[in-house]
Amino acid sequence: MNLKVLREKELLLELLLTEMNSVIVAYSGGVDSSVLAYYARKCLSTNAKIVIAVSPSLAVDELNFARQQASLFNWRLMEIETNEVKKSEYLKNDQMRCYFCKSTLFEELEVLAEELGVEHLAYGANVDDMMDFRPGHKAARERNVSSPLQKAGLSKEEIRVLARKANLPSWDRPQMACLSSRVATFETITPAKLRLVDRAESFVRSLGFNQVRVRLKDNSAIVEVGAAEVPALVSDVDLVSSIEAHLKSLGFTDVQIDKNGYRRGNANLLSGGLVWTR
Repeated sequence: MNLKVLREKELLLELLLTEMNSVIVAYSGGVDSSVLAYYARKCLSTNAKIVIAVSPSLAVDELNFARQQASLFNWRLMEIETNEVKKSEYLKNDQMRCYFCKSTLFEELEVLAEELGVEHLAYGANVDDMMDFRPGHKAARERNVSSPLQKAGLSKEEIRVLARKANLPSWDRPQMACLSSRVATFETITPAKLRLVDRAESFVRSLGFNQVRVRLKDNSAIVEVGAAEVPALVSDVDLVSSIEAHLKSLGFTDVQIDKNGYRRGNANLLSGGLVWTR
């Protein structure tokens, strides 16, 4: 990585934020939104409002982490409730689910911005996101929500470097997504399913695994851990049995372990030899 180029991008990010005068940052606790929040507060002080959306699609562990990090940096975190899970377009869980989620979020933030007299909204998109299908970006464009990290040309790797430099606890945190992403596409989302997935993932993480996904399809669980963590899991029969028993006690009818480990986009690849079973 060229540190001189990264410094130029960092300065551009600071300039972009300073020129906003006031901004609401859509914060989740992930490394992208955390870096954006950090620099927004650095450049604009209390004119940068750091806001997190609380809904059934946000994991309890993620919310607690986001709160703790915000408290560490005295960001005066604001919490709003969003109701995307009450919208039929969101619940049907097609490829545009993220669009309806982000639309709901940005609608709520627009109302808050008007109440607070804040000029801009911003979220943590980066340049790597431009290479993927992200319906949420469409919602951002429609509502003129800024993406300063993207405008500054920052990649995920560079953002992690800046996060580490700033001593943000999220600097090496695994990439996360909302709990709804665990539900197989076209399977209806319900708050009960999201709570079930949340409790299952929290348990697997408590066993020492870092990257965790518990996919849900027809009330069956497909457990993913990081690719490097798979050997330790599948070689321990007692550990696998413990996971199976606990997840079934939560309400899953069947539990399988994905032998290939976590990969982005796995939600729809729940069969065809991908899972390991005893």
